[in-house]
Amino acid sequence: MKIPTIQGVIRRRILLNYRVDPAVLAAVLPGNFRAQCVGDYAIAGICLIRLEQIRPKGMPAMVGIASENSAHRIGVEWSRGGETQRGVFVPRRDTDSQLNALAGGRVFPGVHHLSKFEVEDHDGRIRMTVQADDYASPLVDFCALETETFPVDSVFDDLAASSAFFEQGCIGYSSCPGTKRLDGLLLKTERWKVSPLEVESVSSTYFDDRSIFPEGSIAFDHALLMRDIPHTWHSEPEMEAVEA
Repeated sequence: MKIPTIQGVIRRRILLNYRVDPAVLAAVLPGNFRAQCVGDYAIAGICLIRLEQIRPKGMPAMVGIASENSAHRIGVEWSRGGETQRGVFVPRRDTDSQLNALAGGRVFPGVHHLSKFEVEDHDGRIRMTVQADDYASPLVDFCALETETFPVDSVFDDLAASSAFFEQGCIGYSSCPGTKRLDGLLLKTERWKVSPLEVESVSSTYFDDRSIFPEGSIAFDHALLMRDIPHTWHSEPEMEAVEA
């Protein structure tokens, strides 16, 4: 799926990151991908992103739109032209924008579920709930505090190692329902700066589903925060999904 270059501002981006048994992901990932690991663990998570001034590149910012969005994602690798590529596979996207929900999977890559986002973000405290129509309980619910301390029990050695891992995961692929097509989207940022979050509570209906992620196969690892990042979105070459 080819789209024009889209530009805007990432007003707030939160990465809630989990460590996962790589073997469990075999049933989740298309055969095109293999889980990207840090030590003995694969890395999955939720990207919660507020986008503002979103419009085709070259148009004035005043015509842009804003939206709250979430993407459940899994860090992956794949081969292209004899080289290893890195990015994420996105099994689910949600948005509070009716335009995104209508256009996703049709006009631009990725089907988006229309969901309700409740956000509190002030005085260094962030609380967010994502309520999707196809789940009785919240799809995502978390509370966190801004901090300068990276958790010592993370699978990553430090903040710099975590930052480098997620910076290279700038390509996202998602399935197109009813087809074997995998649509790709590339995120380019004018700068890359993350800070840690101290998470007080976190839940995900998807990652907490023990029919997908059995007990003991997944655990929350750490969270990162980004703010006020100019960026652009670009199309990536499509793939044909391969059965695992």
